[in-house]
Amino acid sequence: MAHTFSLQAHLPEDHAQATLIGRIWQPGVGPVLVRIDADGAYDLTLIAATSSELLELDNPAAAVRAATNMTRIATLQELLDNADAAGRDTSRPWLLAPIDLQAVKASGVTFVASMLERVIEEQARGDAGKAESVRKAITAVIGDNLSSVVPGSPEAARLKEVLLEQGVWSQYLEVGIGPDAEIFTKAQPMSSVGLGDEVGIHPKSAWNNPEPEIVLAINSRGKVVGATLGNDVNLRDFEGRSALLLGKAKDNNASCAVGPFIRLFDANFSIDDVRRAELTMRVDGTEGFTLKGSSSMSMISRDPLQLVEHAIGPNHQYPDGLVLFLGTMFAPTQDRFGPGQGFTHQVADIVTISTPKLGALVNTVNFSDQTAPWTFGLTALFKNLANRKLI
Repeated sequence: MAHTFSLQAHLPEDHAQATLIGRIWQPGVGPVLVRIDADGAYDLTLIAATSSELLELDNPAAAVRAATNMTRIATLQELLDNADAAGRDTSRPWLLAPIDLQAVKASGVTFVASMLERVIEEQARGDAGKAESVRKAITAVIGDNLSSVVPGSPEAARLKEVLLEQGVWSQYLEVGIGPDAEIFTKAQPMSSVGLGDEVGIHPKSAWNNPEPEIVLAINSRGKVVGATLGNDVNLRDFEGRSALLLGKAKDNNASCAVGPFIRLFDANFSIDDVRRAELTMRVDGTEGFTLKGSSSMSMISRDPLQLVEHAIGPNHQYPDGLVLFLGTMFAPTQDRFGPGQGFTHQVADIVTISTPKLGALVNTVNFSDQTAPWTFGLTALFKNLANRKLI
């Protein structure tokens, strides 16, 4: 299923006021850090060779805006026209994920709706056919609205005692309303895919879903300097069988999509815009099936900056910075193939994640062993930069 990429769809609605950076693959050169303007992608190599290096500057947005005499590598529409991996012309530039050396971390169980679905996965042992009956049994005991419970609070501790007495406590409730947030490694540096690329689901997974999320860009000092969009592709059956399979449920080839651009924090965009963001998601299947969902950041259980504090600090450093997926309240229960079966992906699904201030991230689903293999890692990057005399 072909997809058309347009400036209107993929740029922020206020793009004239936005400070955007991205990465592109320039044939014959390699990965290039660029400033994204409506009329094109401009080479930022004289400021920083990598996205990670740029975000270490005292004021990345000011540095990007002040850059002059930059070379325009391509118009933005030319990049968008070459975004779809299925028809990509590798002799022309295309967009990459806007991150490189940063660690790719994610926050789990940060919204009540998804927290309940994680409990259901656990109780159903990863069997989608049992989900509906388990959902009814669980909500009969704990209800479907825990949004008033502040994680780590005395009220949360008392609720835990009550649930333990009733035999329904779960590891997902522990991280959802307990004192410690779940922070896990989503993917390795350099492995994330970008706009137009395929995202991968494990070929043995029969119950899986996209997870639309805002992703914070954080430097090595723990300062949040921007945000982008992400798809935390998730295998519900693998994780439901055992939480110890989280790595296999979350980290597969092409299972992490980030982009299309990082919007840097400045006078026109801040962490408060992240807190107010409304994400929408749409899945279009080749058989005519459509799934629509949304995720409101105002419903998050822990403030985004609290999640950052759980991820980086005196107990854990990231010298190349990190990006942090903030979690999602989107938990698809719409039946696709039969009553009580809920949602799962099919190959060739088109997933669109968008929010007005960050644009739209679009990817097509395939099995992870059929997506483009990840071959350009850290060693390849360092050799490339050395050959270009950038390190």
